Amino acid sequence: MALKLSVIGTGYLGATHAACMASMGFEVIGFDTEQSKIDLLSKGKVPFYEPDLEELLANQIKSGKLSFTNNINDLADCDVHFICVGTPQVKRGIAADLTFVNSALESIARIVKPGGLVVGKSTVPVGTAARLRDKLIELNPSADLAWNPEFLREGFAVEDTLKPNRLVVGVVSDRAEEILKEVYASNLKENTPWVRADLPTSELVKVAANSFLATKISFINAMAEVCEAAGGDVTVLAKAIGYDPRIGSRFLQAGIGFGGGCLPKDIRAFMARAEELGAKQAVKFLEEVDSINLRARKRIIELVRSDLANDLVGKKVAILGAAFKPDSDDVRDSPALDIAAQIQAAGAIVTVHDPKAIVNAQKRFPTLNFAEEINETLKDSNIVLHLTEWKIYREIDPSKVKAMVKDAIMIDGRNALDRELWLSAGWKFRALGRSQIG
Repeated sequence: MALKLSVIGTGYLGATHAACMASMGFEVIGFDTEQSKIDLLSKGKVPFYEPDLEELLANQIKSGKLSFTNNINDLADCDVHFICVGTPQVKRGIAADLTFVNSALESIARIVKPGGLVVGKSTVPVGTAARLRDKLIELNPSADLAWNPEFLREGFAVEDTLKPNRLVVGVVSDRAEEILKEVYASNLKENTPWVRADLPTSELVKVAANSFLATKISFINAMAEVCEAAGGDVTVLAKAIGYDPRIGSRFLQAGIGFGGGCLPKDIRAFMARAEELGAKQAVKFLEEVDSINLRARKRIIELVRSDLANDLVGKKVAILGAAFKPDSDDVRDSPALDIAAQIQAAGAIVTVHDPKAIVNAQKRFPTLNFAEEINETLKDSNIVLHLTEWKIYREIDPSKVKAMVKDAIMIDGRNALDRELWLSAGWKFRALGRSQIG
């Protein structure tokens, strides 16, 4: 008999996991305490933008494999319960807020049927899984808990769930592993690497991976600073070192740095937990990783000031991009929006465009101006900033839009535009880590 699954938390991770598990043939119930979210998902609508997810979710609801509820008792018949709630940064400090995880465990523990398995997917500080397992067994001695970290990339979440590049399971018992192998049987048939770990290692895998990626991004941004000082070109440097198979070319694109709801808060929570464990020195380098990342934003603003004679008051600034990355409407800790807000605070008239994130950006920074069309954003601007590397921005013809702006100055905050194309069209072109010409 096929396993019946529940997913607790229907945010970005939970909604994606629920839809994908249903598409793999399981009966899945998604649970959330927010009625408005349940109502929307039950209609086949997703409260955020993620390519291919809404269609997948709607199809699974239509098939009868997927449903949503705000009644925890509706999950009592499920065999496996996935905890997919958020772990945001605490308001005062850098640690992770485990309020939602703790609440989810307390809620589900009392209704898990005999032999049921609770599986954590949320990103948590190491040691959390063991504590939650003890609590679960205290409340429900026949239940067990495992940890199965998620590795979703926003913009590729469906692909990463259906075709993961590895599956990591933190388990104490062989039975828990057997159940998870049944859940992921279709992936294992495709020879997806399977890594069995203990609970603390499984928790560390996610934060270690994010710390490595954050370090690589900050490394190339640090090299961009050196290139500027020495007259070098960071894009050529990145290309050259990227050919080394020990290094690789991915995440070596210098620019305004990383943001979103994962990397920034995860590396900070990792630092906080390492200090609690007496291992602060081991991850102290992450303080500089975080510092370099935030400094990249300030350096873009310095370029803007230098091109506008250090006088931003009344100047019209066009911002291309609000989301923290393309193919997403996520503006959490978005470098693009942070830069836009700081420039506006200095007296500039800022107009922001983004193909998907305007609604979320307006909620976060309601005093900024937003435009639905790129041309409207560019109109009469004194300077243009490219801050999120959406494909539509790379497709802009600089010769056609030059007549729309007051001053043809482009600052490419992502090193993603064709510099020669913009220069040949008569634009002044700026980018971090490259000679400032034009």
